[in-house]
Amino acid sequence: MSDNPNEMKRLKTGAFERRLSMAKAGFIASTRLAAGAAGSMFANPEDREEKRRRAMAEQAQYLVRELGKLKGSVVKIGQMMALYGEHFLPPEITQALHQLNDDTTALSWSTMETVIRNQLGENRYNELDIDHSPLGTASLAQVHRARRKSDGAELVLKVQYPGVAQAIDSDLNLVTQLLKLTKAVPMTREFEEWLDEVRMMMHREVNYPQEMETTRLFHSYLKDDPRYIVPRILSDYCTETILCMSFERGVPINSPIVLGLSQERRNKLALASLDVCVHEVFEWGEMQTDPNFGNYLVRLAEHEGGIDQIVLLDFGAVRDFSDDLITLARGLTRGAFFKNRDLMREAMAGFGFFDNMPNSSREGLIDLMFLAIEPFSDLSDAPAETVTADGKYIWAKSRLHIRAATHAAKSAASKNFTVPPKELMFLTRKLMGAYTFMTVIDAQVYARDLLKPYMKAP
Repeated sequence: MSDNPNEMKRLKTGAFERRLSMAKAGFIASTRLAAGAAGSMFANPEDREEKRRRAMAEQAQYLVRELGKLKGSVVKIGQMMALYGEHFLPPEITQALHQLNDDTTALSWSTMETVIRNQLGENRYNELDIDHSPLGTASLAQVHRARRKSDGAELVLKVQYPGVAQAIDSDLNLVTQLLKLTKAVPMTREFEEWLDEVRMMMHREVNYPQEMETTRLFHSYLKDDPRYIVPRILSDYCTETILCMSFERGVPINSPIVLGLSQERRNKLALASLDVCVHEVFEWGEMQTDPNFGNYLVRLAEHEGGIDQIVLLDFGAVRDFSDDLITLARGLTRGAFFKNRDLMREAMAGFGFFDNMPNSSREGLIDLMFLAIEPFSDLSDAPAETVTADGKYIWAKSRLHIRAATHAAKSAASKNFTVPPKELMFLTRKLMGAYTFMTVIDAQVYARDLLKPYMKAP
């Protein structure tokens, strides 16, 4: 198969050319912002603030377009900042960053072939018949489907783009300098800690030996449960920058095919998805923290009465949490499950974030947690329109993710607001991603029974 003329030959991973591109973009954006500020100097305060927000939004859009052109790790860094940085970045910045597209232009086969040959060696490479057109592309890697010639086994090769791992630190520094230059965010201690967290997450994303082990770990957790499929690792074709797994068929979670399934089948998929989250917190202490729908597929049952299976993909964002944090998460869940404010306060005791919080803020956080646990409650306090006649929770009518986000935003606007520990933000993001999934597939389930085995009555 010949190379596609629209494919790229290489990414700009050289420090100088990326620094030059970013410096130019930052200079232009900061100049425009300064000019806008000067032009509105004599306007009344309301008009001046509106013009400032509009100018910030326009320059944020411009900067995101420039970031997108560089591809590679800088795109992923922007996406992570959009997901986890709402408390540090102005809304105009996060809204623009959310538009960064992970579906990037593919690198040409001639480039990828060289990478794969060099990594696998000639003998291993010749054992495979590799599709020249990628199955998928992203900011850090692209995936090629392959067939092992000896037995016809279908595989996928996740191939890291050359140079992206080495560019992570310089790219993050460039993005930080860009934010400083445009004065988009105050450089506080909390923001510096978040930058360190983003740096760690990025290096985890390109650590394929670690991803190989976490994939194997989740495969061992779920191999005996017919509701799930986790790809098998084929270590003979794995290297520092290539991850080889079994090819697993499926359709996207939000595809018309899945959304067109019967209510009963969608409900079973919903319960299976929630059950994984429960196991992550209460049994494994390891969690897939990326709520991206692209990390899941559905393999439809082949016959009437069969089991629709969830295919779990991409374990690069799996995190293991400390015993203290897991104990906290379990304690808060237990208190919310029993609607017991004293249990919630008891679970919070000893954690600096909660201990230093004013009582009013702590009580507001407890209210938010009660709201978050609503689908797992006995539903006696749930809005009437969210409960079916036979006692199931109607996710699409609940607007739960919107209600929770609105409540959280009000808390963040409080003068007493304190930025929560980054680990809690990961748990929150995971929860909101799961709840959004429930809403998209219009699940109607009674989920309380999933938590019951882990809830000891007070």
